[in-house]
Amino acid sequence: MRRLPLLLAILLPLCAAAQYKTPSYMDLSESEMVRTMKEDASYLASMAMEGRAAGSEGELEAARYMSSRLEGLGVDLLYGNDGDVFGLQQENGDTLRSRNVAAFIPGYDNKLKENYIVVCARLDNLGTAVVNVNGEKVSKVYCGANGNASGLAMLLQLADRLKTNQVLLKRSVILLAPGASLKDGAGSWYFLHRSFPAANKIDAMVELNMLGTGSAGFYAYTASNADMNRVVTALSNTLQPVQPKLVPAEPCPSDHRIFYDAKIPSVMFTTGMYPEYNSEKDTPSILQYDWMEREVEYLYNFIVAMAGGPKPEFDPSEAARELYLEGSSDVIAYYDCDVKPTFLGSSDPTVFLKKWVYVYLKYPQEAVRQGIQGRVLVDFIIDEKGHVTNVRAVKSSHPLLEEEALRVIKASPDWKPGRVRGKKVKSEISLNVEFRLEKKK
Repeated sequence: MRRLPLLLAILLPLCAAAQYKTPSYMDLSESEMVRTMKEDASYLASMAMEGRAAGSEGELEAARYMSSRLEGLGVDLLYGNDGDVFGLQQENGDTLRSRNVAAFIPGYDNKLKENYIVVCARLDNLGTAVVNVNGEKVSKVYCGANGNASGLAMLLQLADRLKTNQVLLKRSVILLAPGASLKDGAGSWYFLHRSFPAANKIDAMVELNMLGTGSAGFYAYTASNADMNRVVTALSNTLQPVQPKLVPAEPCPSDHRIFYDAKIPSVMFTTGMYPEYNSEKDTPSILQYDWMEREVEYLYNFIVAMAGGPKPEFDPSEAARELYLEGSSDVIAYYDCDVKPTFLGSSDPTVFLKKWVYVYLKYPQEAVRQGIQGRVLVDFIIDEKGHVTNVRAVKSSHPLLEEEALRVIKASPDWKPGRVRGKKVKSEISLNVEFRLEKKK
């Protein structure tokens, strides 16, 4: 095996890469990303894949397809074109052979490039559909496009974006399509405990699972990890084409559980199951590719943020958190409030930025003279009386910018406090303050 190296960024038998059809969609209103995702998802969701069931010929073909596409994007494979094969002991004593597909994009930072962010979309899926066979309705095994051909198609788009912009990646990124996910996450377990030699260097895992129906909602599940929640919240406070909602309840069991059990901070992004999952509809046709395109943009930005930000802790020290909160143990995350805090009548944090921060922000003259620009990620608490307290910089491009961002936010007028079950609470929020110099004409 080869040495592995924010914020606010898929058709024919698989004998050789040259046999794959090029996109044939002629709708000129569609972007190249949408046309490519349609082709990828349509093929991976086709009957030829046999549901991509673990150990099936369809899974092998899907693995070859993903490997070929990744290679075509210039991403280095960790294993051969057939993937990394592993065995599963069956109840009848037979061994089922499944496989993982994995590739990597090296980071640039001398200190962090040996650490990894894993971006995962499960390879297998098995569903049933009622189809017409010689005029009769028959139940057949098939692969639903939203579970998880959509995630695999988006994984390929992210591979393309991340490879093109790898100069932004401090940490290295592993692109993983594990097999046998529906068999207790066997592929992910094999990857972490038998195959990948630097599992202890994985700082975080990002899972893409059933992301094809964005108009019904876009959700992020972190198992309530405070650090991962903070990254999601911070990115949601910047201009993004789509914003996920943090949910406390697990939408569905999947590979994130295997990484969580290995004490690796994990987040699963999903749009959930779609109503037509067991209908006669051609499932790729129900995918909302315009929404998937927006989700790719958000996920790209999220991964870049994770690759360049501080390492999230699996279980952040309660003592350290209480020290930061100055003894307050009842602080609620901003987006967990039943009624969110409001500034000038709005619960949208960007209103605070536009109507207060950027109105009174003074670009430090020394920063202007030195051409310093960037962003400052600021955490603060809005207490039960609406006062802004505990203001601190979590990440900063430069001390001069940090000082000014903290000054303006500390001077904020009172907010209307958030509420949980009708009671006023202390709530914590993270915001990015941007400093950008205008180019002289």
